[in-house]
Amino acid sequence: MSTVPTKQTGATEPKETIEEKFRRLACAWHAETAYVSSSSGLVAHPAFQEIVGMGPAVIPLLPRELENRTGHWHRALRQITVADPVLPADRGNIEKAAEAWLRWGKEQGYAW
Repeated sequence: MSTVPTKQTGATEPKETIEEKFRRLACAWHAETAYVSSSSGLVAHPAFQEIVGMGPAVIPLLPRELENRTGHWHRALRQITVADPVLPADRGNIEKAAEAWLRWGKEQGYAW
């Protein structure tokens, strides 16, 4: 008769924090969309959509990304918050969109 347990027991992997998950997904998104020129293609990427799906928990992580102009994070904020502080004349301008969102965050009381 065998004495081998049927179920594996042992240490489980530590759970990924919100920030770790965000960083992992953001890195994958940047790497996999480096040559994508379509903004709709960028935001349709599964990693970007998973970040948006993380909801309000990622809002405090986005200011650094906005300040560094590392991508279309203003689109993630718009989807998560259902707000849009970007003036119609500034749509399509990543610099202006980032500035508008950074102002919005400060007005909303985020410690950005």
